[in-house]
Amino acid sequence: MIMFAIATMTPMLLVLAGAVLGGGWAYAGLVYMTALVAGMDRLVARDMGNAAPGAEFPAARALLWVLGIGHFVVLAVVLCGLVTGEAPGLGKLALGLATGLIFGQISHPVAHELIHQPGRGARLLGRLIYSSLLIGHHASAHLRVHHIHVGSEADPNTPRLGRGFYRYALIASLGSFRAGFAAESAMLRRAGHPFWRHPYLLYGAVAIALLLVVWGVLGRAGLLIYLALCLHAQMQIYMSDYVQHYGLRRGRDGQGRLEPVGPRHAWNSPHWYSSALMVNAPRHSDHHVTPSRPFPALRLEEEMPMLPYPVPVMGALALWPPLWRRVMDGRARRWAGET
Repeated sequence: MIMFAIATMTPMLLVLAGAVLGGGWAYAGLVYMTALVAGMDRLVARDMGNAAPGAEFPAARALLWVLGIGHFVVLAVVLCGLVTGEAPGLGKLALGLATGLIFGQISHPVAHELIHQPGRGARLLGRLIYSSLLIGHHASAHLRVHHIHVGSEADPNTPRLGRGFYRYALIASLGSFRAGFAAESAMLRRAGHPFWRHPYLLYGAVAIALLLVVWGVLGRAGLLIYLALCLHAQMQIYMSDYVQHYGLRRGRDGQGRLEPVGPRHAWNSPHWYSSALMVNAPRHSDHHVTPSRPFPALRLEEEMPMLPYPVPVMGALALWPPLWRRVMDGRARRWAGET
């Protein structure tokens, strides 16, 4: 657990220092989220291995709460620093970029873990994190659509082989919003609950409240910066699904029913430091097979598809679709049994 805490909390402290103190702290945060993480994955030979069967991690839940609350501290402090701080333009740019990367690579995996927790408070915190990034519907789409229909045409967050990231992001953003709304509405009807209990009302209320608060306190500049940070984070959230599910499909039996979700239906990464940074989200196959497993206990096995580079590096490759296809299409076809 110490490695998870160090990897995740260090960049959050760096950007907080950058927002309050200025100087080189913002640059340090950006270097950490880019060069240092990639360098640690590549240069330091370390195998995190799999946790012992039956091992328990009482500190894991506490770390998620600390990071979840820390997300809102970073959001508030950095926004104020970017609007009212005296750092030069390049310093503010570095601070904004580092913060956006933290939201996409730490806040998102933390919120993802929280919405899978058994406690109502933890699930609410996860939904609030996503709502603060103006993508609250992801909590519903992930649980009600993605985990059920992953690897099929019914899941808008599973990218088809050959589809570039930019087209995928547009399809996934619109499709997941609609699919999540439909799934939550159907659940309300089956349970006989009134519409005012619809989660989308919470997502919308939180988003509108935050937009109004930011506008009222920090003005138009603060609102524009907030929207830019949210867009940066949202693109990384869609990038995460893109990288971890590209081209992998579940088969159907003679009656057209989807095969059970298995280890072959998600891409994984064995790279140790970026995995710690993202609270083991790159161990993605095991999460889909056993969604209730605590993040420190997620496992890697030989029969799981493996990415050639860490997830953040693969995200950078996906920004250049021809290069991405050159690296990934052959691998995806081999796992699909086409070559």
